[in-house]
Amino acid sequence: MHDFDLIVIGAGSGGVRASRISARHGARVAVIEESRPGGTCVIRGCVPKKLLMYGSAFSADAADAAGYGWRVTVDGHDWPALISAKDSELDRLEGIYRSLLGNAGVELIEGRGTVTGPHSVSVNGREITAGHILIATGGWPQIPDVPGLADHAITSNEALDLPDRPDSVLVYGAGYIAVEFASIFNGFGIETHLVYRGDLPLRGFDEDIRLQSAEALAGRGIILHPGCTLTEVTAAGDRRIAALCNGSRLDVAQVMAATGRAPNTAGLGLEAAGVELGRGGEIIVNPDSRTSVASIYAVGDVTDRIALTPVAIAEGHALADSLFGGRPRQVSHHNVPSAVFTQPPIGSVGMTEAQAAKAFDKITVFTSKFNAMKNTLSGRSEKTFMKLIVETATDKVVGAHMLGPDAGEIMQGIGVAVIAGATKADFDATIGIHPTAAEEFVTMRTPRA
Repeated sequence: MHDFDLIVIGAGSGGVRASRISARHGARVAVIEESRPGGTCVIRGCVPKKLLMYGSAFSADAADAAGYGWRVTVDGHDWPALISAKDSELDRLEGIYRSLLGNAGVELIEGRGTVTGPHSVSVNGREITAGHILIATGGWPQIPDVPGLADHAITSNEALDLPDRPDSVLVYGAGYIAVEFASIFNGFGIETHLVYRGDLPLRGFDEDIRLQSAEALAGRGIILHPGCTLTEVTAAGDRRIAALCNGSRLDVAQVMAATGRAPNTAGLGLEAAGVELGRGGEIIVNPDSRTSVASIYAVGDVTDRIALTPVAIAEGHALADSLFGGRPRQVSHHNVPSAVFTQPPIGSVGMTEAQAAKAFDKITVFTSKFNAMKNTLSGRSEKTFMKLIVETATDKVVGAHMLGPDAGEIMQGIGVAVIAGATKADFDATIGIHPTAAEEFVTMRTPRA
């Protein structure tokens, strides 16, 4: 007899979902967490980041209000008040996560867990055993090997907890975390530099979206430095001096390293237990989320499949159903909708144009770029962009992409259509909701030349 049926290391979104559902199926479950229940999304990621994004958007709303007759002035921003309000909300959510685990009958063990065998974990000097072990420890920000960067830069973790509002920030990177934080800082009136080695931000996204995003970021006032890398970061009092590969130097209050995250597997004892890891430290799993050790599983960012909270939750739920619910099932990682909460935001589902061109003999592409109705009076010159990618032979919509207000909200519905296998004819037959930006997805009729 083991102490538990399931031991979960990591009380983030995926680990908590797997724990609760397993307990609901009658399993004896323990969750080990060395920090705060809630994990990356609730404590260090999605939730606090979006709260800051909401706060940063009011400056643009105030500027747009003048075109509608409002006499609005922005006299400054109380940064400590925002951080305090954000922290209070995170405390509330952490309490909810603790209650969810407790109400489900899951034992929460606070400490650092280390795998010591196929069925054993050491925590707080105590060894406990289970029939199954689940690793759900997420990811962690990585700092590139640039002289002085590790000593003088912050990551997304610290960026969420800055005690004072900096007057200037250099964000190093061009992935979704980098561009989101650049948008946040810029929205609070902070001089923001975005430095990245590629020609466009958001590598891996559709090329048209990347181009439109760069235009929108620059249009909002973010200073872009494409084709650049950092060569050194030094301190001058409370300032940071960043040297770029083109010979220029930037004097800023903060440098934020946002060039990627790595699976959080160091020091967990996985390799000694026989668990196979990839080159980046990710846990190699099969479609059932099982590792190379039959009794050990992994879900979420630590597997480096798709690093999105809803994916981790789905993987954790499917694993619980499979192990203890009598309903073995797998999670599809195909056509997963996603959003980037820049200003304006981005929404995507399905293939990029480049991916579709490789996958199919022929594709048809529809695009639309227009001035949002709100901007006609606000005077903002920012354009909304939409794109549909269709496999010509079947008429199925295989990709949809958008940059513009409410893109994430709109893309959730489009994601349902793509998952259901909707054709372009289905989109064309759908009556648009007027006047909205979303209706453009069902009124695009002329293919791009």
